[in-house]
Amino acid sequence: MALGLGTLGPRASAQEVERPRVVGDTTVAYPEGARGDAVVVLELVIGVDGSVRDATVVSGAPPFAEVATRSAYRWTFDPAKREGRAVASRIRFEVRFSQPALTPEAPESAPKEARPARPAAPRAAEQIEVVVHGDKRAPTVRSFTRAEVRELPGSFGDPFRAVEALPGVTPIISGVPFFFVRGAPPGNVGYFLDGIRVPLLYHVGLGPSVIHPGIIERVDLYPGGYPARFGRFAGGIVAGETTAPRPELHGEANLRLVDAGALVEAPFDGGRGTALVGGRYSYTGLLLSLLSPEAVLEYWDYQLRVSHDVGARDTLTLFSFGAFDFLGEKDEGQTKTLLGTEFHRADLRWDRRASRDTDLRLAVTAGVDRTRGGDRDFFVRDRLISIRSEIAHRPSRDVSLRAGTDVAVDHYDVQAPRYEGDDLDEQATFERLFPERTDLAVGMWTDVTFTPARGVSVTPGLRVDLYESDGAALLGIDPRISARFELTPSLRTIHAFGVAHQAPSFVVPVPGFQLAGLRGVLQQSVQSSAGVEHDLPAGFTGSLTLFQNVFLDMTDGIGTASDDERIDQRSLGSAVGAELMIRRPLTHALGGYLAYTLSRSTRSFGREHFPAAFDRTHVVNLALAYNLGRRWRAGTRLVYYSGFPAERASSTELRSRSPRRVPAFYRVDVRLEKRWRLGQRGSWAFVFEVLNATLSKEPVDLDCDVGGECRAEEIGPVTIPSVGVEAFF
Repeated sequence: MALGLGTLGPRASAQEVERPRVVGDTTVAYPEGARGDAVVVLELVIGVDGSVRDATVVSGAPPFAEVATRSAYRWTFDPAKREGRAVASRIRFEVRFSQPALTPEAPESAPKEARPARPAAPRAAEQIEVVVHGDKRAPTVRSFTRAEVRELPGSFGDPFRAVEALPGVTPIISGVPFFFVRGAPPGNVGYFLDGIRVPLLYHVGLGPSVIHPGIIERVDLYPGGYPARFGRFAGGIVAGETTAPRPELHGEANLRLVDAGALVEAPFDGGRGTALVGGRYSYTGLLLSLLSPEAVLEYWDYQLRVSHDVGARDTLTLFSFGAFDFLGEKDEGQTKTLLGTEFHRADLRWDRRASRDTDLRLAVTAGVDRTRGGDRDFFVRDRLISIRSEIAHRPSRDVSLRAGTDVAVDHYDVQAPRYEGDDLDEQATFERLFPERTDLAVGMWTDVTFTPARGVSVTPGLRVDLYESDGAALLGIDPRISARFELTPSLRTIHAFGVAHQAPSFVVPVPGFQLAGLRGVLQQSVQSSAGVEHDLPAGFTGSLTLFQNVFLDMTDGIGTASDDERIDQRSLGSAVGAELMIRRPLTHALGGYLAYTLSRSTRSFGREHFPAAFDRTHVVNLALAYNLGRRWRAGTRLVYYSGFPAERASSTELRSRSPRRVPAFYRVDVRLEKRWRLGQRGSWAFVFEVLNATLSKEPVDLDCDVGGECRAEEIGPVTIPSVGVEAFF
């Protein structure tokens, strides 16, 4: 028999879901030895890539149910789409089996050999329902899927590396893995993977992200007004979502000049469970030793995941991942640690589909973060455990309710740097800022999304967190609301407002480093934005967003250009600006985007009011990707940053309202790929990619003489070539 979807209706408006469509053959063989006709109803989970991620039997008897389930994993679909973007979906199918008509028996004189059965005429399966799988996306989110990131020059195929190419993101220095998001400093930007807090995103030395890209389905940037389930950060949120387990053998591998990586996933227990292992290892040190024999640079990461359906409605998943980085220097036969960091996470989660409209999750995470090194040999370690719970319930078609709890305990071990003589004051400062202690954070949150009218979606939410550190306790209450109004099928307005609190933070995300105590008040931000989004011809979309953020009691040692002894000093701040994005998916034959941010970020100490140290008025990313034919694909990206205030222009200009700025910087990244088929479903490719192919030097300050004449101090050119091969199966 054959299974088909029949005719599915097109999307009626940008708020509705465009249903998935079958691509290719879906013929199912009639089970050998079976008798009679049968009907099997399957529930399929279809991923954003169109593959069947899960198939469960709603009704139907063996052996028909087993044959239908096994066959379903071979089907492919054009995935469901919401607002023109691919989304995961859950659909039900009715699969009909008709007993094949056998040919009449031959005369007795003829050999009694069995002849092949002739299947009955194909019948179209009846679609029963289509349900969007997963949370509805927040109106303010901006995302890159892994497929798009592969085509983005300068990202080296890493979804997390694409974050810096989105509007609202202002880098400190080109390629350095720390950035401001709508004026919020790096220490106020939170990083999450499947809801698990992680301390950093990238390996040392302009390396790749700390998570193998093969397990990442998409990366979301919430520049402000983010959902209530994210908290304890007063800036933006970067959230990665992993791919759903696939009950079929698949994998990928890559070999580059600086590192090698692989990922494999396979089913077990008849497809009820899956096991995944992945990771990367760098041999950068072998190449670096040729250029600088004294330098040592190493990194590696790993990912392990085991998922198993323990019942018709219950799934247990163990997800463990971690990363290690080492930067050292050889001296008289010994290797001195300049900086060594590592982190590890083990997350055990239980997911239950309590009913058609209710999903539950309970998760426990244990981990350790560690950093050591430096001239004075410091050491910090954070051993942590957290418990998360979440419920998602849809009481009606127009209402979705979510709520959850989040408890985190962090125990910090600290070995202060070794100081002598006049430097003992620095040791006292370090011990005051980073004492050995146990910190506690307890949070509860809820939000509800409702559509009071066609084309209108409103999501109010509330988050409450209790913070305790070094004997002090404070309460943070964070109300938030976002709304989306569809003015026409192609024109929408998006609004967001929210309050976010955070304990005092270190200047940049470093494993194990967290300021102790609460200093009497939490950091606080008030985030607001309003924008318009429009579907343009030829598959383009465009958006323009205005934003304003207000920061209170910040510990921003970078933005205020304070020295190490004042990294816990509080300041006020604000950021205003506009973000423009015009985008056509990079996976199209000709795809590209323009991301432009116009902003002003300021800080205040008492009566001093001045631009933030890394305030850049203009940030531009322009990318193009083109299919050259014969499986050749090329792309390029232009990156432009205007200059930030110069720290050493003159003593009178430091923290002035109109400081002198360093010159602007630009770079061009390029990418070229050639792909070949590998078997029935696999492929392999040669990839050549260069970050900063223009060999541009980057200004980092001004060197001014007593007469006021200044020249730019530059670094670089920092150019990273990548030549490698990768394979998928």
